[in-house]
Amino acid sequence: MNVSFCCPKCDHGQRREFDEQTTELACEGCGYTVDTPQGAVADGRLHRCLVCPSTELFVRKDFNQRLGVTILVLGLGASCVTWFYHMPYATFGVLGATAIFDALLYYVFVGNQLQCYRCRAEYRGVEGLDRYEPFDLEIHERHRQQLLRLGKQQGLMRPPSNLTDADPDSPDTTANAGDAQRATAASEAGRTSV
Repeated sequence: MNVSFCCPKCDHGQRREFDEQTTELACEGCGYTVDTPQGAVADGRLHRCLVCPSTELFVRKDFNQRLGVTILVLGLGASCVTWFYHMPYATFGVLGATAIFDALLYYVFVGNQLQCYRCRAEYRGVEGLDRYEPFDLEIHERHRQQLLRLGKQQGLMRPPSNLTDADPDSPDTTANAGDAQRATAASEAGRTSV
C-alpha cells in the first residue's frame, strides 16, 4: 500500500509506502514528520487518514483527469478538421472512437483509489475498496467550508487574484488609486472643516 500526499509544512508532493507497522511519514523535502495514528491500518484495511486526523475517506477512479481531458480535446479537434472538410461520417467516427477509447481507459484499464476528504491524500493498493463509500458532495463541502473558516480565523485567506495580480500601470488600477486618493482627501477635508 502507498500514500501520495503533500507535506503539511512545505507542501511538497510525495509518495510513501506504508503498512500496519508504519508510525510516521517523513517529508523528503523539509524533513517534517507526520505521526500516523495508532490503529489507522488494521487487518489490511485503512480506517483513517495517515496524514490528517480525518476518518472520512472515499473511493474514486485512479484516473489522470488531465489525460482524459487531453483525449477529449484531441478527439474534438480531429472531428472539427473532418467536419471542416465536409466528412460527416468521419467526424462522427472520430467522436465515437474517442468516446470508446476514453470509456475503455476509465472503466477497464484503470483501478480505484481511496482519497481523504480533508487533506486529499491518495491511497493506492488498499484492499477491500468496496467497503468504502463513493464521493459525497455534502461531506466534501463541509470540509471545504471548514477549511475556509479556519483560514479566515487564522488570517491565511489569500486576497482575490484580481487584487494581487493587477498591473500598477494599467488604466483601471490608476483610476481606482485616484478614486481612493480623492475619497481620502475628501474625508480629511470634511474633518478639518467641522
